[in-house]
Amino acid sequence: MLLRRIIWVVARGRSPLCDSATVIYPTRQLKCAGCGMVNPSLQSPHSSSSRTFSGLSTTRCGLIYRKMSENGAVPRRGKVLTLDTMNASVKKVEYAVRGPIVQRAVQIEKELKEGVKKPFDEVIKANIGDAHAMGQRPITFFRQVLALCTYPELLDDNTFPEDTKNRARRILQACGGNSIGAYSASQGIECIRQDVARYIERRDGGIPSDPDNIYLSTGASDGIVTILKLLVAGEGRTRTGVMISIPQYPLYSAALAELGAVQINYYLNEEKCWSLDISELKRAVEAARQHCNPRVLCIINPGNPTGQVQSRQCIEDVIRFAAKEGLFLMADEVYQDNVYAEGCQFHSFKKVLFEMGPEYSSTVELASFHSTSKCYMGECGFRGGYMEVINMDPDVKAQLTKLVSVRLCPPVPGQALMDLVVNPPQPGEPSYATFIKERTATLRALAEKAKMTEEILNTVPGISCNPVQGAMYSFPRISLPERAVQEAKAKGVAPDMFYCMKLLEETGICLVPGSGFGQKDGTFHFRMTILPSADKLKVLLNKVKEFHQRFTQQYS
Repeated sequence: MLLRRIIWVVARGRSPLCDSATVIYPTRQLKCAGCGMVNPSLQSPHSSSSRTFSGLSTTRCGLIYRKMSENGAVPRRGKVLTLDTMNASVKKVEYAVRGPIVQRAVQIEKELKEGVKKPFDEVIKANIGDAHAMGQRPITFFRQVLALCTYPELLDDNTFPEDTKNRARRILQACGGNSIGAYSASQGIECIRQDVARYIERRDGGIPSDPDNIYLSTGASDGIVTILKLLVAGEGRTRTGVMISIPQYPLYSAALAELGAVQINYYLNEEKCWSLDISELKRAVEAARQHCNPRVLCIINPGNPTGQVQSRQCIEDVIRFAAKEGLFLMADEVYQDNVYAEGCQFHSFKKVLFEMGPEYSSTVELASFHSTSKCYMGECGFRGGYMEVINMDPDVKAQLTKLVSVRLCPPVPGQALMDLVVNPPQPGEPSYATFIKERTATLRALAEKAKMTEEILNTVPGISCNPVQGAMYSFPRISLPERAVQEAKAKGVAPDMFYCMKLLEETGICLVPGSGFGQKDGTFHFRMTILPSADKLKVLLNKVKEFHQRFTQQYS
């Protein structure tokens, strides 16, 4: 009887939820004045009128609504997107450099601003390679040209050197409507890709580079993920396996988790300054073939987070291994100018590949990556980068071009900056002397801080730091007392996360635990940048030293 009454009420344009309901028509929908429920399926024949009905009590209408919901008569109003219904692969993504430690550091900064008393005055973030955030000054030439490109009226300003104006005019002429606010070709502005190709030829001793193989990207990260998208395929034992170094930069593990690829770990040799052993690559690929299809080998050189620089012999061995095992090579070379240690030199994978002769240079598939974010530039926020693809199947290359077109184009200011990096001021031009002075000073300061970091950390009992041969980070090993390890496990966190969190709370220093990068079982590390100013870095290192001694004493 009740159900028939509900049907009759709804059919008459009345909400079944209310005792006294006014049906209002201004939006041509029936709305219950008692509960506000709209019945959009009923259209009013009038533009403005209302009718009042009496019947069910408000209490009973609520009971009826719940009953109808249970029976499916009224759709539930729960969230469409929940943790249970979202993409499961996204939930597997982790990115330690911006993880819980950093989130807590941001909270502490807010607390300090609010006047909360801490045993320190500031948070020192040494967790990420963000050079300008750490106080590094921009290169004058880069910023002058970018200013001119952004606000072309400045081209009439006599305070800007003529070479900066010429460079800005060339970039603007290559942009739609002479504006860097216009979209570019999806692969990147053609004249900039030509400049990148010429840069690669100079860097690699004259080995040709085809601009058509150059793809400008939103930082190197965008290029890396794009190539991985092309490579990941198959199901079960045929699913693509991707070999990454451990310790690794978390971009790789995060991208593989998102794409549903199989992560294949190969371990760098800490006892030999984080070197890469071919025997370890063989072990990893043979074990992986039991459950997936290894197709990709990723190399970071110079290394992040470990700071090693690979020898030419090592690179040759890696190329031979990739050729033998049928692997696509991905060479992350964003730190190619950051080489500090005596006897170390950057060798690009492309250069070595071509110098090994046609047996390898005509067959091994390679994608290499560079960025405006690192080296002496440190221009992270502009998101400029490029990738060069070698020996890619023409049909696949067409698919790559299609894939990058989906995101329209990389940021044009980032493309402009990339052009300046690969085509800096030349001898005889007005900006050359200042450019060389700033570039040299930045790289010299980084080399000095790399040495300082190694020396101070190695004076601390329980901390062992390999030489920082290149890049922007140290990855020291820390010995933790068993009591600290057990307490961390009881709290459900990794021991080095426990250590780094206590370091942050007691000193304001924000580092990243080694567990966020991967490490051999039973070992503990942290990653820290060498980017703070020399004075601040020295303070940071001494605070770490004092903390480690207190921590060890507390848990011994």
